Amino acid sequence: MAPPQVVVIGASAGGVESLMQLTASLPADFPLPILVAQHVAPGHSSMLPQILQRSGPLPATPAVDGQPLAPGHIYVAVPDHHLLVEDGYMIVARGPKENRFRPSADALFRSAAYAYGPGVIAVILSGMLDDGASGLWTVKRRGGIAVVQDPGDAMFDEMPRNALGQVNVDHVVSLSGLASLLTRLAQDPAHREGEDHMSDNEEQRLATELRVTAGDRLPLSE
Repeated sequence: MAPPQVVVIGASAGGVESLMQLTASLPADFPLPILVAQHVAPGHSSMLPQILQRSGPLPATPAVDGQPLAPGHIYVAVPDHHLLVEDGYMIVARGPKENRFRPSADALFRSAAYAYGPGVIAVILSGMLDDGASGLWTVKRRGGIAVVQDPGDAMFDEMPRNALGQVNVDHVVSLSGLASLLTRLAQDPAHREGEDHMSDNEEQRLATELRVTAGDRLPLSE
């Protein structure tokens, strides 16, 4: 089983509070990069990186196109841009909106699934509507692990509930237990049981979707 390589998180309404509580509980030696797609209204600056930087021990910065990923670092999608990941670095792109949003958790999750397969840990936090559910399904299809905040624990439960309704997730957890779960999963591949079930045709369609989202800028492996 491939070891975990990246954590991707999707959140919307109520997500800032969830992210603050999560980052406050993560250890300073957390071994994986963390990428966050939090819905932000276009045309507004985001203070989320600074908020998360103050909330916990890990450095948090806005995502930068082409920047390599570093372990134990939080990267936050910038307003009105998708955050994607490919082979150790980030893509920041203004591809088509998904679920009426840019950034989209679905786009982030799909790119991570394509790039890292079983090495992905994907998390859905508080939010409205259903962004992230489709991407979480792709993560599972590629052998990654799916984690959803307990809807009863979320400020807004639609995103967690929709994810649970569409995906056979691996873990449903309250915020109080999320940091310890992610730390355990990141440090111990034995806790991972996923297997890649995506066919070659499905993988080709996924690559095409990602190229559209990235504006033909994502150098996906063939």
